Amino acid sequence: MSWFVYVLRCADDTLYTGITTDKARRLAEHNKGTAAKYTRVRIPVEMVYSEDSPDRSAATKREMAIKKLSRIKKLQLIQTDQ
Repeated sequence: MSWFVYVLRCADDTLYTGITTDKARRLAEHNKGTAAKYTRVRIPVEMVYSEDSPDRSAATKREMAIKKLSRIKKLQLIQTDQ
């Protein structure tokens, strides 16, 4: 099973980072307001970045590393992906 780390841009222009095994399903859950408390009040959200991870452990570690980045560094990460 593949794991993904993703970054969402919320309606209020904040960024949210998470992990999933199904990007399309998770994005739909966020936009329905059933995924995370943080995004529930900030919909609609748009997936602006994702990367593959070999397993859940690696995905979680990468998620934590991205969450520790400053907003500017996160925006640079998103920009280099496009």
